[in-house]
Amino acid sequence: MAIYIVLLGPPGVGKGTQAKILAESTELVHISSGDLFRENIGNQTELGKLAKSYMDKGELVPDDVTIAMIRDRIFRPDCKTGAILDGFPRTPPQADELEKMLAEFGGQVDTVLYITAAESILIERTSGRWSCRAQGHIYHQEFNMPKQAGICDYDGSELYHRDDDTAETVAIRIGVYLEQTMPLVEYYRKRGKLVEVNGAQGVEQVTKDLLTALKK
Repeated sequence: MAIYIVLLGPPGVGKGTQAKILAESTELVHISSGDLFRENIGNQTELGKLAKSYMDKGELVPDDVTIAMIRDRIFRPDCKTGAILDGFPRTPPQADELEKMLAEFGGQVDTVLYITAAESILIERTSGRWSCRAQGHIYHQEFNMPKQAGICDYDGSELYHRDDDTAETVAIRIGVYLEQTMPLVEYYRKRGKLVEVNGAQGVEQVTKDLLTALKK
C-alpha cells in the first residue's frame, strides 16, 4: 500500500533537512515543489516555460500549472510506494486537488506532519543560513558549519547568503507563511490527519519525533 505524507513548516524550522532524512528512513520519494519548479524550468519543459512566463512578470504561478507539475511527478514509477510532499499543497483548494489526484490510483494523504517553532528561533536559524549554489545544500554559521569555510561538503560549490535570509525579511516571510498556511493546517486538523512536532529541538530529536508520529 502506498503512503503519502505532507510535510508543513515555516521558513527556518528545518523542514527541508527533515524531508531528506525522512525520505532516507522511509525509502519514500521526496517531492519538493521548489525542486520541481527548478527541474522543469531547467529542462525547459512546456510546464517549465509556462511557469517561467509568470515568474518573469513577477506574478504567482497559477494553481493549475503547479498541480500539473505535481501530477506529472507523482505518476512516475518511483512514486508507486508513496511520497513525502514538501511545499505542496499550500492552500485548501490545492489539498482538494491532491486528494482527487491520489484517489485516481486508490491513494490518499495518510499523515500531515507540521513542524513548529517560535518566531524568534526561526529568525535566528534562517538569518544564519548559507546555501550552496549547485544543489541548495543548507549550512548554518552556528549549528552546521561546512568542513571547509565557504565550500559545500557535497559538491564543492560556493556557499552564499541568500538576500531574503536577513532577519527583517525572514520575519515578513514567516508572517506571510503563517497567514497563508493556517487555513491548510486547520483543513488537515479537522480531518484528523495533522500531527504537530516541536521543531525547536535538535535535528535528531525532531527526526525521532517525526518517525514516532509516522509509526502511530
